[in-house]
Amino acid sequence: MRRMLIGLALILVAWIGIGGVMAASAGPFTPSGRYVDIGGRKLRLVCAGPENTPTPNDKPTVWMEAGAFGLAADFAAIQEKLTAKGIRSCAYDRAGMGWSDAGPQPRDATAIVEDLEKLIAASGERGPFILMGHSMAGLHTRLFAGRNSTKVAGLVLIEATTPEQIDLPGTQKFLIAFTGISRLAAVSASIGTTLPLYWSSGDRIGLPPQGSAEKRHAYVSGRHARNAANEVVNWPRSAAEAKLAPAYDPAWPVAVIVAGGHGLVSDWNDSRRVPEKASRAGYFEAVEGSSHTSVLGRTYGDAAVRGVEHVLAHLASMN
Repeated sequence: MRRMLIGLALILVAWIGIGGVMAASAGPFTPSGRYVDIGGRKLRLVCAGPENTPTPNDKPTVWMEAGAFGLAADFAAIQEKLTAKGIRSCAYDRAGMGWSDAGPQPRDATAIVEDLEKLIAASGERGPFILMGHSMAGLHTRLFAGRNSTKVAGLVLIEATTPEQIDLPGTQKFLIAFTGISRLAAVSASIGTTLPLYWSSGDRIGLPPQGSAEKRHAYVSGRHARNAANEVVNWPRSAAEAKLAPAYDPAWPVAVIVAGGHGLVSDWNDSRRVPEKASRAGYFEAVEGSSHTSVLGRTYGDAAVRGVEHVLAHLASMN
């Protein structure tokens, strides 16, 4: 038994060492974007597309909020597609994630939205915005919209959860399992056992090269994983906070995009569609062949762009 344990320890050390060499072989790395001070700490912000000018006919900026374990890089493909259409977009790393400074605990929806409010104010970006949220970010967009209705022009919700989903059968079982996996991922990344997966498992979305590299760096980062797990642990608390926020204004155009038949939890789609069905200008698309993650990528990300175009078309018809 003693020899076996020593052997396993040596294998683990060798595994971590190989991973460290593989990650180091990538060379120096500089993330995209800029760092915005929100009051003694900084968040990384990545904006793309034409600068907004104060004219009455310019298109609102799309402000993006990533899901669990996500960061600005998750939207790199969609930002690329929106830029090609002359649409400005901004994505960011939440506190403690990616290359942003850590923030106060707990990392629940209230803390995240308060950071976002400060970031938008300090960024110089003009609203109102089209809010785009993926997965768990559905909780954050709901709370942000409830607190900042004048900053919202419309929404594009991609595989996005709603606060009411916390009460659906099976949700608690899912959250228990996901929380356990998140904690395990945090430990694994912290001790370096994810390093050998740097090249093979970091990007499951299908991102352009810079975004893919950023995603791989985040995937093997213990700091990123620990902060992400903290957000997941606070999911029920975030859902309760978002549930107290007002429902989306029916006048806001809302696009709901889901992975067609292959979503993370496909039976949640009825709940996901509630914001779209409540909107007077709702749009829905199920993207066949996509997954919960690849729906954001180069192959399937056009659906998110179509959602944005739906919102813009409705806004233009109101002018």
